[in-house]
Amino acid sequence: MPVSKLSGIGPKRVEQLERLGVRSVGELIRFYPRAYEDWTTVEKIENLQNGGAYCVRAVLGTDVSNAMIGGGRILSKATVYDDTGTLRLVFFNNRYISQMLARGVEYFFFGKITADSFGFQMVSPSFSKVSDGVVIHPVYRTTAGLPGKTVQNAVRQALRLLPNEINDTLPDRVRQTFGLCGLREALVNIHFPPDRDALDSARRRLITEELLVLNLGMRELKGHGRGTTGIKITKDYSDRFETLLPFTLTNAQRRCIADCVSDLMRGGAPMNRLVQGDVGSGKTAVAASVCYTAAKNGCQAAVMAPTEILARQHYKTFSKLLEGTGLRVALLTGALKESEKKQIRAQLASGELDLVIGTHALITEKTEFCNLGVAVTDEQHRFGVAQRAKLLGKGENPHLLVMSATPIPRTLGLIIFGDLDISIIDELPPSRKPVKTVLMNSSQRDRVYNFIHSEIKNGRQAYIVCPLVEEGELDNVASAEEYAAELMLGRFSDVPVGIVHGRMKSDEKEAVMAKFASGEYPLLVATTVIEVGVDVPNASVIVIENAEHFGLSQLHQLRGRVGRGDAQSYCVLISDATNPQTTARLEVMCSTCDGFKIADEDLKLRGPGDFFGERQHGLPQLSIADFADTKSLELSQKIADYIMFVYKDLRNEELHLLKAEIDRLFDSGGHNMLN
Repeated sequence: MPVSKLSGIGPKRVEQLERLGVRSVGELIRFYPRAYEDWTTVEKIENLQNGGAYCVRAVLGTDVSNAMIGGGRILSKATVYDDTGTLRLVFFNNRYISQMLARGVEYFFFGKITADSFGFQMVSPSFSKVSDGVVIHPVYRTTAGLPGKTVQNAVRQALRLLPNEINDTLPDRVRQTFGLCGLREALVNIHFPPDRDALDSARRRLITEELLVLNLGMRELKGHGRGTTGIKITKDYSDRFETLLPFTLTNAQRRCIADCVSDLMRGGAPMNRLVQGDVGSGKTAVAASVCYTAAKNGCQAAVMAPTEILARQHYKTFSKLLEGTGLRVALLTGALKESEKKQIRAQLASGELDLVIGTHALITEKTEFCNLGVAVTDEQHRFGVAQRAKLLGKGENPHLLVMSATPIPRTLGLIIFGDLDISIIDELPPSRKPVKTVLMNSSQRDRVYNFIHSEIKNGRQAYIVCPLVEEGELDNVASAEEYAAELMLGRFSDVPVGIVHGRMKSDEKEAVMAKFASGEYPLLVATTVIEVGVDVPNASVIVIENAEHFGLSQLHQLRGRVGRGDAQSYCVLISDATNPQTTARLEVMCSTCDGFKIADEDLKLRGPGDFFGERQHGLPQLSIADFADTKSLELSQKIADYIMFVYKDLRNEELHLLKAEIDRLFDSGGHNMLN
């Protein structure tokens, strides 16, 4: 049913709700509050203090008076009272407020207290009649011109349309076993809970269900997504590959290679494996070994990287690792001349090439393989499911190896990469020196600049990272462009300074990064676009300004830009934050270089945003669940195990509504992953 069927929702409101992703009454019911105002604690007017947010229970003692102010706006005022005193209310540009409040009626008012020469006032408070009896109020995401009250009223109407008995997604047996409330009760109480217990019960039910649906959907992908492979790999060449290397593999690398080769040789289902390892742990050598074994068995291999510069870096590394093996390696990116691309594609199609490294150029329609046996994607979190599927579509169910330098806690990994087996490289090569990390404030910036100067003088290079591109996006945060200009004109006027940020065109970014890699720029000022970037072994210092604006996992990724060469490297976090929790978070960076420890801390402190951004790359968008909620993650895992044990198959009739919910969630972003 379209939302336009609801009272008070005309064409303008329909448009505003659409901007929030709400088109139907069903979507409105699933448009959960982003927060709640708890009005259970009521304060007397005489106890109010300037700057605090309070709920008062008071009677409207005057009519609402309106006055015009600048810009054709309306200023509305009224006075309320309780048995201890009076309080002024102020509303800005709410032309209907005089119709919404009635003199002599008792209300709850919730808002922030401010003071002026006339005394205390509450500005634009939320309110409801005491007779309504609601004490926990939902707060919804809104958009320009759409008041929260309008959304509340629309949700109330939508909930009234629910029948008394509704079909529940979860069978009674599952709900009773795990103590989850019914769906109707959860949907009503998530919006308008009578008390805190009812809200907690509703949240537990809806969060668990959403994670369960995601969990089961990912299991479906793993179990049924790719059928069997026709690729025949019968001999393990990984030992021979190791004899070609100028260094010794770590035990963790050998273990990951063994996992992959076991997948390649088992027959039946193709390999579907994630190799996760910290920056510098040697994932590329693992991938090269797997590609070598595939090629020696007569198959082709492809490695896809998210950027041109990373693809070139991999091409250089793979070519060096595979030198003297007789394997034919090529690079295919969008930046090549058309004639070069045509030639490489012809060699791929004829089987003349054993291994190709490339960017998205690998998944265009023009690119065909003779016998693609292994597909490798680097920096997994940068590719969506659809892109991965396109690469796999270039062969007959080839083996898949995905690599990620973003350490992800185990509980999160089980869900995010539920369609993949996971191998972890949990040790660094002995030649790697840990990066020394220090936390400093802006008053010590001169010392930092002097240190950068001395490192550049010794032939090293440095990064300075800013959080944002343009002035004014966050208070007190310098823009990368202005900062770079300041450095070029001031402290580093004697040094060529490069600048790179996300709003530059791709080829401009690539050109600057290439100049930095070649040493033309000793200093690079950048935003987080360098988080996954070119390998510059000569860079020994990274300075991260306003470090409190980054998550720990992101800081760890940025720190991974240095420490790639023989010299001791340094990471300097600059922050003037005084909040003890923020300082404690940044101190974690100074105390450890273990990406998995950092990831666990980050998940506890900030949730999963820093691993995956706003959308969980290739996964459907969640409405209410939070990956930082490890208890709910673990509960959803238990329920998924229970369902598969009891019902064996999601096609069981008792699960048809749950299966429909899985299909709905995975189809919502155009994923169509289960079909």
